[in-house]
Amino acid sequence: MKGLLMLCHYYPPCPQPDLTLGISKHSDNTFITMLLQDQIGGLQVLHQDCWVDVSPIPGALLMTNDKFKSVEHRVLANKAGPRISVACFFSSSVTPNSTVYGPIKELLSEENPPKYREFTVPEYSNGYIEKGLDGTSNLLNYQI
Repeated sequence: MKGLLMLCHYYPPCPQPDLTLGISKHSDNTFITMLLQDQIGGLQVLHQDCWVDVSPIPGALLMTNDKFKSVEHRVLANKAGPRISVACFFSSSVTPNSTVYGPIKELLSEENPPKYREFTVPEYSNGYIEKGLDGTSNLLNYQI
């Protein structure tokens, strides 16, 4: 339970949603994110350089793993509101340690070299905070 965070968002109805953005594009700094949306919608994910709506399904939880595969997303304001979302983040950054994470050595070869360099959770988390919500993944800083 030390690595569990919960964040709730409330977006009031917006008379001019084309002039407003709920949350700018970003990817989360967590191992797993679970999101329960309401029926209003507004969540979008970036897929092949296009924003795609994630239609809410009643009773369904949306789960993402942003730490090791960047899932850039944003939330749009809308007239239908209010929109409510509850996100639960499961993250090792709450209880940082000095463990070094990296590719599994036994799976590496000349034909299959590492794609990312090794890092610690504090290093990754600090980079995420310093970078801010600029719409890019912090994981890009660790690519080889």
